[in-house]
Amino acid sequence: MRILIISQYFYPEQFRINDMAVEWVRRGHEVTVVTGIPNYPQGKFLIGYGLFRRRRETYNGVNIIRLPIVPRGKSKLLLSINYVSFIISGFFWKCFTRIKTDLVYIFEVSPMTQALPGVWFAKRNKLPCFLYVTDLWPENVQYLTGLNNKILLSLLEKMVVYIYNNCNKIFTSSRSFLDAIENRGVSRNKLEYWPYYAEDFYKPIPISKICSSDTIIPQDGRFNFIFAGNIGEAQGLSVVVDAIALMSEDEKKTFRFVFVGDGRAKESIVKSAVKNQLEDNFLFIIKKPPEMIPRLFAQCDAALICLSKSPVFSMTIPAKTQSCLACGIPILLSADGEVQQIINEARCGVTADAGDPVALAQAIKFMINIKDNELKEMGTNALSYSSKHFNRDTLNERILEVFLMNVSAGSEITT
Repeated sequence: MRILIISQYFYPEQFRINDMAVEWVRRGHEVTVVTGIPNYPQGKFLIGYGLFRRRRETYNGVNIIRLPIVPRGKSKLLLSINYVSFIISGFFWKCFTRIKTDLVYIFEVSPMTQALPGVWFAKRNKLPCFLYVTDLWPENVQYLTGLNNKILLSLLEKMVVYIYNNCNKIFTSSRSFLDAIENRGVSRNKLEYWPYYAEDFYKPIPISKICSSDTIIPQDGRFNFIFAGNIGEAQGLSVVVDAIALMSEDEKKTFRFVFVGDGRAKESIVKSAVKNQLEDNFLFIIKKPPEMIPRLFAQCDAALICLSKSPVFSMTIPAKTQSCLACGIPILLSADGEVQQIINEARCGVTADAGDPVALAQAIKFMINIKDNELKEMGTNALSYSSKHFNRDTLNERILEVFLMNVSAGSEITT
């Protein structure tokens, strides 16, 4: 099949769509990605890229077309302009492109607006259109921006319904999203739960396999918790500082949190740690390639997954969940809803409700005091759950099967 992917983010930006596209090429399909100029999460174009540089390239057999956009910057205004610029560029692209494809697949991490060029192109060319929903709009934007303008929210709602109604099939990254989308008038038959999976390089690595020169996390007897990924408002990581502040001085000396990555909230987390005199409890490491994360996990005792307190986030399964499970590392969770259910069902970690520093402090104390064999069992359970529920081959086979069925049947859309 010829597969056209619409995704505002793509390699070298780190999203799961990178692996999906490459895997589909490996399975014999022709894949083209229409994306933006890479600028996530730094807010500026990555070195080597620009409005007139590397607008077309190939990545592991995937053809990439980069649309001109305004970088997201560091302010909400620039972020909004970034979103709009992709829509405008996408509109003109769909009017003039001569690309031939059998279907359109839209990878929807925020913003949902990025789906519009894909929907327009599919409608214009009478092609099957597929949408993968990983963030709910307008709920997500309302929470993260504090937007309460009823007119704007109504317009966003209409846009979302328009997108849903013009897709042949909608995949969701969590089961909770199924009900939320169905409540917007979308037929349940049109919806399918299709969770993230972890790339092949996410796997357990024994600490004995790590060279001393590669060891960047102190192995000094402290219990190391690691958080790897975007440090943004949605992650709600300030609760970690608040939780540690509640603990005794002796307890604080027994563990540290290693934060790997960048993001809009990183500076405030650092300042808060300094203000509360908790510098010894934190180690901040710059963003690392995803392929290096398992080696960092090997140097730690448990991984942290954290989300802000919000009804919309309680329906979300963070992508790092699958990465942690596949690496067989015990998990400390500060989040509500579906991801908490997964960790409890897998028996692979300790959970606390989102935004609750008291509960998180108790979870930290529990985890640093459990026996080594219990910690090892959590890791084994994580690996087992990953293999059973988030199998990379099984999930790719399923989505390609759905593509083929719809391509064979034509582009008729049901609401």
